[in-house]
Amino acid sequence: MRRYEVFLKKDGKDEYRHAGSLDAPDDGLALLLARESYLRRAEGDRLWLVDRDHIIVGDGEFVAPNADKPHRHNDGERIAARRKRLRAEAGQDTGPGEVG
Repeated sequence: MRRYEVFLKKDGKDEYRHAGSLDAPDDGLALLLARESYLRRAEGDRLWLVDRDHIIVGDGEFVAPNADKPHRHNDGERIAARRKRLRAEAGQDTGPGEVG
């Protein structure tokens, strides 16, 4: 028996969503079981089945080096502070809504 992951998609621009998994001896029976199990109430219009053996998993140690990238999450504080400092140096220390 092989394990398959089932993904469903509604018509339109919705993305495929993981619906569950099932065990089947071959691809044809997996499609039939997925249709009977996951599409009985029109939960989706399209179906993907992925053999779990074909999924490559990156564990926590592999993914961790990509987590520390603060430059990708700029909230604008540094830029606002720099602009305020430059305005003060130029003698234009006015805040929003103030006339200078």
